[in-house]
Amino acid sequence: MRLVFSSRYELDIGAHVFPTDKYRMVYERLIETGLAQPGDFHEPSEPDPADLRLVHHDDYVEDLLELRWSPRTVRSELPLSEEIVGGFFLHAAGTILACRFGLEDGVAMHIGGGFHHAFPDHGEGFCYINDVAVGIRKMLTERLITRAAVIDCDLHQGNGTARVFQGDPAVYTFSIHQERLYPIKEESDWDIGLDDETDSDAYLKRLGPAVPRILNEQKPELVVYIAGADPYQHDQLGSLRLTKRGLALRDRMVIEGCYRRGIPVVPVLAGGYALDTNDTVDIHVNTVRECLRVLGQLPPRPEPAAMPEGESELRASDFEPQAGPGVVDDSPLAVEPPREDASR
Repeated sequence: MRLVFSSRYELDIGAHVFPTDKYRMVYERLIETGLAQPGDFHEPSEPDPADLRLVHHDDYVEDLLELRWSPRTVRSELPLSEEIVGGFFLHAAGTILACRFGLEDGVAMHIGGGFHHAFPDHGEGFCYINDVAVGIRKMLTERLITRAAVIDCDLHQGNGTARVFQGDPAVYTFSIHQERLYPIKEESDWDIGLDDETDSDAYLKRLGPAVPRILNEQKPELVVYIAGADPYQHDQLGSLRLTKRGLALRDRMVIEGCYRRGIPVVPVLAGGYALDTNDTVDIHVNTVRECLRVLGQLPPRPEPAAMPEGESELRASDFEPQAGPGVVDDSPLAVEPPREDASR
């Protein structure tokens, strides 16, 4: 499987909850575990500012290029430097490249991206450039696709992406997120706001029927899947309570649901703020595993350790609707558990 990555994604943003070293750590873990080889990784070319302007307003792009603090840049919650701006521009180029690979191969993954809080005219959250919107708009502009969908499973609603594509019939936006949490919500085509303390079982029961409905009714020609690690039960910024196993099943629902229908899917990393960054890396690596699984490229692994006490065996099929008119018959899946949550 082709993976998009750059060592330039690791940015000096000072003492911050956003661990930009996670991109390098995911790369290293994939190599160490044999899930990927160095030749599987592809570095994006230098970004073209014209691509950014497919989504972002000229004055905002100019603020970034000139490193200018303004009402448009100050809401990003990040420093403003040449290195940081260049890194965010490169993430956008990376998502464009991953979209190209996904359309060619059926599945490709960006070990980066997912900056869904950036609006056309300003940055927000930890996001300067909305790479998801840029990637999709680039594919639409080049007429490689006529319809796309965003399936956003980050902890936070993809407010910037929702705003970008409001009223655009070519792009369907879906977000499942913690409701009583940042950001101020925009209107996606479909939003599922979850209560605090939602666990894996409850989460998957909400997501399970949604994925086939979106894919069957909207018939997108490309799905960008925002596979945030921050719904994790030990994340610092939220109060959802998904385990690593539950997050891997979330990934399976989306990635396999697309692949079985012949819909190209491109996961991007988005958020992840666990106290131990290795937990965030585990979750992102498990997303890669689910991509490799559907492609038949997952290397054999030793038998997993026993599940933690009190955690039941969850299967993706437990949360999918039964087969019927217009619904793919997704047969039961034997789950290979990902790395277990460390005891706390």
